[in-house]
Order: sequence, then C-alpha cells, then structure tokens
Amino acid sequence: MTQYIYNFGGGSADGRTEMRNLLGGKGANLAEMASLGLPVPPGFTITTEVCTAFYDNNRQYPDGLKEQVAAAIAHVEGVVGKKFGDTSNPLLVSVRSGARASMPGMMDTVLNLGLNRETVEGLAKLSGDERFAYDSYRRFIQMYSDVVLGIDHHNFEEILDIYKEDRDYTLDTQMTAEDWKSVIAEYERAVEDDLGRPFPQDVEEQLWGAINAVFASWMNDRSKTYRRLNNIPESWGTAVNVQAMVFGNMGDTSATGVAFTRDPSTGEKAYYGEFLINAQGEDVVAGIRTPQALTRVSREKMGSSDASLEEAMPGTYQELIAVFEKLESHYRDMQDIEFTIQEGKLWMLQTRNGKRTAKAALKIAVDLCEEGKISEEEAVMRVNPSALDQLLHPTLDPKASRDLLTKGLPASPGAASGEVVFTADEAEKLAGEGRKVMLVRTETSPEDIHGMHAAAGIVTARGGMTSHAAVVARGMGRACVCGAGDIRIERDGSGFTAGGRTVKPGDMITIDGSTGEVFMGAVETIEPELSGDFAKVMAWADKTRRMKVRTNAETPADAKTARGFGAEGIGLCRTEHMFFDANRILVVREMILSGTDSARRAALAKLLPFQRDDFKELFMVMRGLPVTVRLLDPPLHEFLPHTDEEIAEVAKSAGADAEEFRMRARQLSEANPMLGHRGCRLAITYPEIYEMQVRAILEAACDVAAETGDAVVPEIMVPLVAMKSELETLKARIDGVAKDVFAEKGRTLDYQVGTMIELPRAALTADVIAEDAEFFSFGTNDLTQTAFGLSRDDAGSFLPHYIRQGVIEQDPFVTLDREGVGQLVQIAADKGRKTRPNIKLGICGEHGGDPQSIAFCEEVGLDYVSCSPFRVPIARLAAAQSALSNKQD
Repeated sequence: MTQYIYNFGGGSADGRTEMRNLLGGKGANLAEMASLGLPVPPGFTITTEVCTAFYDNNRQYPDGLKEQVAAAIAHVEGVVGKKFGDTSNPLLVSVRSGARASMPGMMDTVLNLGLNRETVEGLAKLSGDERFAYDSYRRFIQMYSDVVLGIDHHNFEEILDIYKEDRDYTLDTQMTAEDWKSVIAEYERAVEDDLGRPFPQDVEEQLWGAINAVFASWMNDRSKTYRRLNNIPESWGTAVNVQAMVFGNMGDTSATGVAFTRDPSTGEKAYYGEFLINAQGEDVVAGIRTPQALTRVSREKMGSSDASLEEAMPGTYQELIAVFEKLESHYRDMQDIEFTIQEGKLWMLQTRNGKRTAKAALKIAVDLCEEGKISEEEAVMRVNPSALDQLLHPTLDPKASRDLLTKGLPASPGAASGEVVFTADEAEKLAGEGRKVMLVRTETSPEDIHGMHAAAGIVTARGGMTSHAAVVARGMGRACVCGAGDIRIERDGSGFTAGGRTVKPGDMITIDGSTGEVFMGAVETIEPELSGDFAKVMAWADKTRRMKVRTNAETPADAKTARGFGAEGIGLCRTEHMFFDANRILVVREMILSGTDSARRAALAKLLPFQRDDFKELFMVMRGLPVTVRLLDPPLHEFLPHTDEEIAEVAKSAGADAEEFRMRARQLSEANPMLGHRGCRLAITYPEIYEMQVRAILEAACDVAAETGDAVVPEIMVPLVAMKSELETLKARIDGVAKDVFAEKGRTLDYQVGTMIELPRAALTADVIAEDAEFFSFGTNDLTQTAFGLSRDDAGSFLPHYIRQGVIEQDPFVTLDREGVGQLVQIAADKGRKTRPNIKLGICGEHGGDPQSIAFCEEVGLDYVSCSPFRVPIARLAAAQSALSNKQD
C-alpha cells in the first residue's frame, strides 16, 4: 500500500528535508527539526500525492488514507499521553497546509481542533485554567466556521465587538471564562442560524472537515492568484500537517511568536522578530494585535515601552537563540521560525528559508559566503533575479521637502507614492487605468492579494513586521508600512484620519517602507546606487555565466543606463522609434505618401542626417561593443497621418496636393497590418528606405571609428524574413551600399548582416537562410504571435481567463512557451549551426529579461540575451544561475 502519512516528533521522523516535494516545505522541515532533536510537537504529514489524487478523482481520497490517518492519530496520542476526543484528557491538534513553495497566508489553517462542549470542560480541569479553555474553544469555533463551514468571520468579530463594547472591555485578555461562555453561546447560535444545523461536536467529523478544507484551499482564488504571480505550478499540490497543539494563550508565562535569524528587510546579522504574551500564532501573523519586539535593541529602535522577549522571558529567549544558531548552521541560510512558549517551555512549530527583500538577499548571500558557510556559486544561486527589480528603482530624495502624516513599522523597504484607495478591488481597477495607488487597510488578508499586487505601496493600521501584509509585500517588492496605529479608517470608506488630519480617497500620499513613515503628497525620489553587495554578487555572477547580456536601446540615455548596469552591447535598436520625433514625423509621412521614387528619395535625404546622428550617439556610448540595428520594421499605417489637418500639413511640407496624399493614405491602409506590408517586405518594394538606413549606420560607424580609434561593430538586422530569397536580395543591396560608403570614406570596417527569426517559416528553413545570415536574433514577441496566432496587443482581454482556468499556466508573452515557440527556436538554432557552425545566436524579444526564458536560452546554447536596460542585472544573474544549473545537471 502507498504510504500517504509520514510521522514526526518524539525525537524521530519518517521524513527529511530533501523530501519537500512529497511532504511540502513545512512537513519536510518539521521532520528535519524533529530529527535534530529540537522540541517539535508530534504530528504527521499527509503527502502532496494525496492532494493530486484528491483533484484527479473528483475530490475523493485514495483507498487506505482514512486508516493511515487513524493510525497516525494513535501515534500522536502515544507520544503526548492524551486521547483525541477524550473528555478528561483531550488531545487537540492543528491542521495546516504546507506546499513545497512557501505561500504565506494563502491557504487555510485550523487550530484547537478536537474541542467541543465536553472536551472543553476536560481541558479546563486538566489545565487548571477555565478561562484559557473557553478562550481556545471560541477561537476554534470562529476559525473552523470560517475555514470549513464557510461562515464569514466578520459575523463572529461583530458578536465579540458588541459584547466587549457593552462591557467597556478594550482587550480580549479582559474577558473572563464566564464572558467566553456567553460569547460561545452566541457563536453557536450564529452557526445554527446560518447553516440550519449545530456546530459539529464529533471530533472525527471536525478533523476530516479541516483536512478537506486545507486541500480545497489549494484551489481558492487567493492561492491561484499567488501561484500565478509567483510562477508556482498548480500540479505541485499541497501537503496537510496535523500536529498536537501547544498553547501560547495559557497566561503570562505563555507566548507565541515569529522570528528570523537575520533581518529580512536589510539582511543585517541581527535577530529579528515579534511575539505576543498569552496569545496564539494566528494573532501575530494576522495582524489583529500589534506585537512586541523580540530583542531589547529592536524594542528601543521602535520606541516601544512593552518588554521584549529578551527582557520578559530571558531564559526562554536564550534557548531560542541556541535554536536559531543550530537551524541557520544546519540549513546554511536565514531561517523564518514560528515558536510557541507554553508555561515557560519552548516549542518549535516551523522553520523555513525566510522570504527577504532583494537588498537583504544580497547582503545575506555575501555575508554567508564571507563567513565561509556557502561558496560564491551558492551565493549567486541564493538571490532571486526577479527580486533585483526592487533595487533598480528610486528611493526618497533626502533633500526633498516632506509633510509627515504618521509613522508605522518599516515592513518592506522602498519608496512609493499613490492615490489612496481602501479596497483591493479599487486598487486593481485604478491600477488597470494606469494610475498609481496606495492601498490603505486596517489590516490586509489573503483575499487582498490582487490589490496588493496592483498597488504601488501598502499601509496598514494594525499588524507587525511579520503580518500578512508585510510578508506578502516583501515577496512582491512592494513598499509597505504596517502598524500605523494612528490611522483610523472610516467604515464607509470615505477617508481616514491620522495626526488630526483627514485623507480622502484619491488624495496622494507617499510612504517610505524603510523607515515606516507616511507623508502627505508626492515626495521626490532619487535613483539607487548599485554598489557593495550588489556589485559583489554581480561580479560572481559574471565569472559564472556563459551567455552575454545585451540591451534593447535606441536612445543614448537608455544605452548609458544599460551600460552602467553591465550591458555588453545592444542586441536590438528599433530604428522606427527614432522616426516618431516631432522634427522627423513630418518628413517620414512625406516619404511614405510620396508616389514616386524620386520624391521618396528626396524625403529620405532629409532623414539621413538625423539617422546618422542617432547611430553616432549610440556607437559612441557603446564603442568597442556590438550594436545590432534592426532596419525599419513596423507597418506603415503606424506613421500615416489620420486627420485632414495632418494630411494638409504633410502636403504643404512636400509641396504636393493634399487630395493626392489623402488618396495615397487610403491606398496604404491594410486590413491586417501586423501581417502586412512591413519589415523586409517594405524594403523589397521600396529599397531606398533600407539603403538610406544602411548608409546612415555605416557612415556613423566610420565617423566614430575615425574620431575615437575604437572598434565599432555594427550588426545590420533584416526583420520579418520568411524566405532565403528575401534576405539574399536585401543582403546584396546592403553590401552594395557598404561598398559605396567605404569608398567615399576611404576606410573599411567589419560589419555583419543577419536576420530576426520571428516567423515559423524562417525557423523551419533556418538552414538555407543561414547561407546568407551571419547571425540570428530571435524576435520572440512576433514568433509567439505567429506561432500561437495571437495578437499581443489584444490577447490581454482573454489570456488572464486562460490562466485562471488552468488552460495555460503562464502568459506566453511573458515567459517563453517551451513546447511550441521553444521548439521553433531549437530547430532554427540547430539548423543555423549546421549550415554555419559559428553563427551568432541571440534573443531580443521581451523574453530576454525573463529568468525562466533565460534558462531556456542557456539550454539551447544561445550566445546572448538582450533585454530592456533596467532588466540587464536581472538577466546577468539569471544567466549565471542557468549556467550553474546546467553544470549541476
């Protein structure tokens, strides 16, 4: 029989950390901690294979699972000396999810399971604390009703809030056992009113209800959204962990907390975390209460008067520090730890590699390397390339004037300004309109993930630096301020007050996630300085990677930015972008609408000096490095005048008849311009256009070489080639222009002629095209469009539905489709090399800056990737990681 259950605790475990695909991250690490002899409450893990079977079989469990669960419960009973459902000595358990990739707060949890009207009395007698027992029972009813029975948790919060208001209570800790009994009675009535049946009293029913709910939460909306945003496959599934309860809510000698072995925001080697006395774990991470600091130093930094764990429970704190050291040494990485203290005894509930900001990831990787715990190559692998995006954007200008509104906790670094919104839906809607928004909430919940992703930044009135908002914001790279307790949000969403001022929806505020400050209005920003740890990791990456990294750039400013980020040339200069300048568009339109060869050449002669100067500037910035210039590519309709006024202006400039130009514009319009008269087809019809561009490129290259003495390496790329004959014809013309330019300049230089592989036919006939092409650059934007038959401009209206329904896992315009488009790239690369073994191969579509796509490029053996300037560091690191992964394989 297949083993679906793995036990842990009592000093041993069936699993180990390497089994995370089967046991999930939480289950694998619980097993590992138990094996290390750490105090882990005993329990068992139901494997991810059960989740897969659950969904493959219409939510039915595999045969034998119920028997294995019963045996596992009996094992836990034997370790702790309690019995599940026993009225005098009850075993209570938690039921939690545990996917192989951390998904904080996305799936469901149930605590205190096993309580009912009888076992709660047994727990009260056993613990000698009636208040604690009934507090635990009311927590269980509220959580189980929400997670399993589908009753909105706000119903219970309203009952509790009204009860407290009626008695002038401000804190839950003021509630007595009798108070909790009264609240529980109201909770039970609310359940029966909602469902038409009582709250379940049978503990077996409770257990399987919770297991079902956790498996079902793998497919809830917030989990799907989180997986989509973090590229986590649906097929992985989640494990379920059932574990004996330990209690942090048994009075002032009990507590619960979350801690990191290093600061997850800065990477500083300092213990970092929060805890609450007389509380359960959900109180900390849910942000319902603002917790206390772990260490005295952090308490003082926060300006809090509440004792830190170091001060309140010094002996237990020292035990916890010893566990920190043991776990970090064992895992060789910063750990995120959950712990509970029950009547002075420390229990470890979880450890995992902690989520961290990009800045922290770099510092931790460098520090661990310099401490001798990991190698340079391991340090390179420890940093998520996509997270570097956090470091490449502005921070607040220290000289800018600021109007401080309030202050909270620095939950996720970075600066952001935006219009105030109060709901996730509104944040998503306004962001979709291109507006920057600031999501302001009392606290966030997993249901807010879509709005958090859409927002420029997040502010919460409650919660600490390990709350849901903080953890998710750090993972997304969003600036976040939590626990801004001065903020009072109006229930009707009409605004919030802070510091005696009112802020309305749509008002602009700015946050500094590094300091916790919130300002009125927009505050000026400055660009980051990329040195120190960033420079070290980039240097280690460059030693490791095989592929070159170029940039897509057509302006000197972009080229300078990219070169500053380490670009090794330009892989795509889109010349059409140069023609939209106000000084040029009139001449371009004149050229297009001219009906004769001589008139077109006259217009092109006006454009030649502009183009030559463009290329001179780029060659100066990139001197000594290759520059790939794509000749004019877009459909002519993009340049056509549309209004009578525009047509009249062009006609006047050309000295032509406006009606004639109007007729010409009508003739040039196309039903399907993206598959029409563009790219090399334009040059076959109007060769003078490419002749002008080639002349401008080569004249500029000769001039820069003469002025600087540096090598200039122009690569002339012909777009949209489908047939060898097209490239053959145009290459002959390019070589003819080169011969004329070199004769006029009295000098020669090396140049290459190649093509962009962006049509399936070109990929399939790449062997014959390579007879004329000295390089291929894969234009995967158009190759994806033509392979799928999708319009990149229009597919956004329906592709999200495909992704949400699991029809496709990822947007093929963001991450390269390996099965289809990838095969075309592989075929073209293989065929091109067969004809021309030294052919240069690169990619210049948007996929050139996507880490998953870069991994594919490494597997195919491309020579370089090219991406937008701000993604150059991301591509450098991703290329290094891909090379290391291939070496390990």
